[in-house]
Amino acid sequence: MTIAAERAIDELRRGRAVIIAGAEALAILPIELTDAQRLALFEGEVVAEILITDKRAAQLALANQLAAAGMRAVRIARPEWIDAASAMALADPTLDLSTPLKGPFQTRPVGDTDTALAALQAAKLAGLLPALHVRAAAEGDDFLQVSIADIMAHRAPDTLREITRARLPLKADPNTRVVAFRSPGGPEHLALLVGRGADGTETSHEKAPLTRLHSACLTGDVLGSLKCDCGDQLVAALDAIAADGGGILLYLQQEGRGIGLLNKLRAYRLQDQGFDTVDANLRLGFEVDERDFGIAAAMLRGVGATRIRLLTNNPSKVDGLEQAGITVEARVPLIAGHGALNADYLATKRDRTGHQF
Repeated sequence: MTIAAERAIDELRRGRAVIIAGAEALAILPIELTDAQRLALFEGEVVAEILITDKRAAQLALANQLAAAGMRAVRIARPEWIDAASAMALADPTLDLSTPLKGPFQTRPVGDTDTALAALQAAKLAGLLPALHVRAAAEGDDFLQVSIADIMAHRAPDTLREITRARLPLKADPNTRVVAFRSPGGPEHLALLVGRGADGTETSHEKAPLTRLHSACLTGDVLGSLKCDCGDQLVAALDAIAADGGGILLYLQQEGRGIGLLNKLRAYRLQDQGFDTVDANLRLGFEVDERDFGIAAAMLRGVGATRIRLLTNNPSKVDGLEQAGITVEARVPLIAGHGALNADYLATKRDRTGHQF
């Protein structure tokens, strides 16, 4: 983890260009924060091209073009008719219905694949759509430069640090402490030690502590959304942990399966158009699940838990923790928040992501 990666991500969030330094130095500019003036300044005397993920390229019917076949990053030539607004329509699938006539597009050789993938990862880390204006870095560019290694290592689990601990009495169990973690430049994650000693000491357990990994969901946890089961699962998990005599709940800032709040709301818009949660993420250019369970494993080690019973319906969480060195002695189902308005959402979890209720 480096300061350069933090600064590069901040630059992208501000709609500024950065250079990814790899085998081929690539200048990148986030499409969703670019207007005509910014694009003209970025291009100078050359014409920038467009870089998107294979997931978005598949929706644009580009997967059968030679330069896109088998590629995880796809580069598209930008003819004159693709201005800043048209590029945004190309990048954002929520605009597909309002701008249905896209193309024809011509893919181009992506160049150094590692550089291209690091560029898309930088956009994801910034909470932006993985869609970029790109061109070769030129002599005289004064953009911030960051290496591939810096981007790919950013927010790695080994950079996570405990920040502070405090008492946090909860309705589920007043004898609860909160432990706050953060990586430099990254979001804050919380570990709730429920019934495990309000003085900060860990109580011994003959059995592995019941543990829940809960990804933050502003719409469900705070606003009471009926589109998902997240808010009800949070309450039910705390109650179950308290009833078991104590345990751990990790509150992870990995909204929308790791794509971020605004992109999750884009996914909601796609769901309104008839796509399920899996297809919505893919159409946006993301993987089905962008979460990093290595962060959860590092937090568990930080509070002294290397063996747990995991409260989840998602076998992928079990696999992710075990691959990161945490022993999951049992998977305990969690049933909560099922209703008429999230029936399709829950069916998608069951049928497409392997959840076991």
